[in-house]
Amino acid sequence: MENTLLIGLSRQMTLERQIDVISNNVANMGTTGFKADNSRFQEYLMPVARADNFVGRDRQLSYVQDTGAWRDYSGGANERTDNPLNVAIDGNGFLAVQTTAGERYTRNGELQINSQGQLVTGDGNLVLGTSGPITFQPTDHDIVISDTGTITVVEGNNTKTDSIRGKLRLVNFAQMDKLQKEGTNLYSAGSAPAQPDPTSRIRQGYLEHSNVNAVREMSRLVEVTRTYQQISAILQQQGDLRKSSLDKLADVPA
Repeated sequence: MENTLLIGLSRQMTLERQIDVISNNVANMGTTGFKADNSRFQEYLMPVARADNFVGRDRQLSYVQDTGAWRDYSGGANERTDNPLNVAIDGNGFLAVQTTAGERYTRNGELQINSQGQLVTGDGNLVLGTSGPITFQPTDHDIVISDTGTITVVEGNNTKTDSIRGKLRLVNFAQMDKLQKEGTNLYSAGSAPAQPDPTSRIRQGYLEHSNVNAVREMSRLVEVTRTYQQISAILQQQGDLRKSSLDKLADVPA
C-alpha cells in the first residue's frame, strides 16, 4: 500500500479514538463530579525512512500515534441544592468509598442514607470516614457537615448537645495521572497511593457539576468528524488514482 494511504490511515485511527473520547465527555455533561478526558498524540517517524534511501522531504515519513488520554481534574461549577446530604469538594480531594471491588474514590457528593442507616453514594457504595463507614441512628436529624468533613447530628429530642457520627475521609494523590477511571464515576488508585488531604474543604448543600465545556466539546466533535471525512475523501481519491494507473499499465496495445 502506498505511503499516502498508510499515513492517512494512521490519522484516521487517532481521529476515531478522539471521537470516542469527546463523545464520552458529551455523554457525561450532566454527571455530578465528572472529569473530562482529552486525547494525546505524537508524531512517529518511520524508522526505515531515516537513512539516505530518500532525498529531500521524502526522507521522513511522518505518522500520527495515539499515546493515550489525559484527564482534566479542574473543578466544575458548584450548584446549591440545600440538601444536607449533598456535598461538593473545594480542592483536589476525593471522597473514599468502599465497593465490592475494594476501596475507590469519587468526586460525586450526591449522598444518601440506606436502610441500615449507613451513609452511601447514589450507587449504594459505603462512604468511608476516618474511622470506617459512617452510620446514623433512626432518631438522628438536623445533619450538619462541617467544612473539614465532621458530621454532627441532633439525636432524638436532645436539642442542646450535638452527636458526632464521623468525619468524611478526604484523600488526594501525588500523581493524579496514575488514577484509573472506572464506571459510575469512580477511580481506582492504581500505582498512586491515596494520602490524607488536609487542605480540601467540604461545602454542604452543594453539588459539583461536570467540568466538561459543552460548547467546546460540541465544536471539537464537529471539527474532528469533518477532518475524518476529509481524509476519507483523500484516501478514496488516492485509491481511485492507483486503480486507474494499474488499469492503464495493464492495457497492453494489441
